[in-house]
Amino acid sequence: MKTCVITGAASGIGEALAKVFIEKGYTVIGIDRDQSRALEVQKHLGDNIHFIVAELTAKAGLERILNELPKTIDVCIHSAGINAVGYFENLDIQKQLSVLDVNLKAPILLTKGMLERNLLVKGSHLIFISSLSHFVSYPGAAVYAASKDGLVSYARSLRVVLKIKNIQIMTVFPGPTRTPHARMYSPDNGNEHKRMLPEVLAEKIYRGMKRRKSNLVPGFSNKVFAFAGRFIPGLTEKMMKRIILDKLNH
Repeated sequence: MKTCVITGAASGIGEALAKVFIEKGYTVIGIDRDQSRALEVQKHLGDNIHFIVAELTAKAGLERILNELPKTIDVCIHSAGINAVGYFENLDIQKQLSVLDVNLKAPILLTKGMLERNLLVKGSHLIFISSLSHFVSYPGAAVYAASKDGLVSYARSLRVVLKIKNIQIMTVFPGPTRTPHARMYSPDNGNEHKRMLPEVLAEKIYRGMKRRKSNLVPGFSNKVFAFAGRFIPGLTEKMMKRIILDKLNH
């Protein structure tokens, strides 16, 4: 049975990915810091998911994760992420640095550890969950956007190196998704019903992986936004300002 490692697997996109990959016949190793949620998900999804409860950003936690991972990994999905929303100058700098630690530093360190220990088998897949903000900006969450852009650059550069080892890298650019994470950080949840369901996103990610795609913008509306962000960036930035920044309290 093939093995899939998923960070942030106890909720949101990570949980949905765990469900899809189990349905496709994988054993899932979930990594999350929330022990109570991890126990709930394990109870719900059954014996084909096992959790390592640890802090990705702590040196001791990362070392324990690497020691407990299986010796052969077919898929690793870096899904864990946090945010800090508000006017940049008013946000606590430690919260901003934590966003960089979880969203960018942790995937880099975990990937390095797996490669050093030769855990990723020939023909395996590394999947990085970035953000549609790469194309359209994210006013009100500048450090989050920076962390996700950094992930894109890292994945693109690493792809060249790992191609030699037949390790496929895919970067995913999801837009608004109907998750507790999005609900927590959005200044307006009035249109939450329009956000993509995490189960739909997870299925698209699986199909994109099977097609060996390098980049995946899931969903028609997200593709339109990404296209607009590339070719008429001024318009999309004005739209994002109206959708997000103008609804924030100073």
